Amino acid sequence: MALIVHKYGGTSMGSTERIRNVAKRVAKWARAGHQMVVVPSAMSGETNRLLALAKELAPAKTTDSYSRELDMLAATGEQASSALLAIALQAQGLESVSYAGWQVPIRTNSAYTKARIESIEDTKVRADLEAGRVVIVTGFQGLDELGNITTLGRGGSDTSAVAVAAAMKADECLIYTDVDGVYTTDPRVVPEARRLQTVSFEEMLEMASMGSKVLQIRSVEFAGKYKVKLRVLSSFTPWDIDINEEAASGTLITFEEDEHMEQAIVSGIAFSRDEAKISVLGVPDKPGIAYQILGAVADANIEVDVIIQNMSKDGRTDFSFTVNRGDYAKTIDLLNDTVLPKLGALEVAGDAKICKVSIVGIGMRSHVGVASKMFRVLSEEGINIQMISTSEIKTSVVIDEKYMELAVRSLHKAFELEQAPA
Repeated sequence: MALIVHKYGGTSMGSTERIRNVAKRVAKWARAGHQMVVVPSAMSGETNRLLALAKELAPAKTTDSYSRELDMLAATGEQASSALLAIALQAQGLESVSYAGWQVPIRTNSAYTKARIESIEDTKVRADLEAGRVVIVTGFQGLDELGNITTLGRGGSDTSAVAVAAAMKADECLIYTDVDGVYTTDPRVVPEARRLQTVSFEEMLEMASMGSKVLQIRSVEFAGKYKVKLRVLSSFTPWDIDINEEAASGTLITFEEDEHMEQAIVSGIAFSRDEAKISVLGVPDKPGIAYQILGAVADANIEVDVIIQNMSKDGRTDFSFTVNRGDYAKTIDLLNDTVLPKLGALEVAGDAKICKVSIVGIGMRSHVGVASKMFRVLSEEGINIQMISTSEIKTSVVIDEKYMELAVRSLHKAFELEQAPA
């Protein structure tokens, strides 16, 4: 008997009929003899609906002042889904119980709307499993040291599921989504995109951080750190599909040393539209400038990605970096109000119409010329590169947003990703 964690996204939980189908699928696994923990997202669109209500009541620029209450509000979506799924399972004749994050408890820090999990108490959940119950745990949320409800940020239910699987040493964590696995790129942009049978944790981590929406980056970090066996598969296959066939479907997120790993120079093309570039112009070129700029941004709980500092000229330089587009206005205001006066910089400029395109593959470690091929392909399409970032298994470029789909299609074709490795 294995301990299995299932995670279902908002689309999978989008109606009572879909919740009933999720219950039937979970019941199938439970009746096959597995101990089952299920982590559901809020019903599709529910979190956005709740937050829109808050925006009607509070000025947009002051929503940070209400972050504690926003977490209280947003957490109710997952609580409703969990209770509904428990009811649906009981209607299937299975004993089940639902818990909010604070009841488990899932303990987090106090960074409202972007909290991080610190520990999970598994005593209560294990007791229920031993008693033969299916346990439903709300995703996306937890409890800080002062007893306040916190949420983990967008996609946080993935993180909750993997963290629960890690804490309980589950045999496998299955992430059910509206797609049937991880593809070489988004099939909506490149119809020839191919589903990967396996992908390494390193590659998946890079793809998630570079914009792939299949898995949330922190969930992949958890899975890699705690060696959680992770699989991405579709919740829209028939619920009564053979359980062995289902258990082998989708894409397995595995380790590089796995002898069955697909060996390709480039495994996928990731991209993100949710990017904005910020430049602090005419900064005095002296030690500590990068810290003074990025330290203030970090203190505001804003994540920075690509960073470039230009060559010094006449004792001054330009410092550019990218942030999530949702943090663009907040970052500009922060720099103008607090950082710019201290630094004596000339200007803060920004561009919210950029995107990031990345090639990812563990084969890049052992092959030269991969980045130069990427740059050549973009050059031939007349696409200007604004910023570049690299790692051992990834090369990312920041380009004008209007060229994103052209860049992705051209790179996918150039690296022949529609063809399976030999």
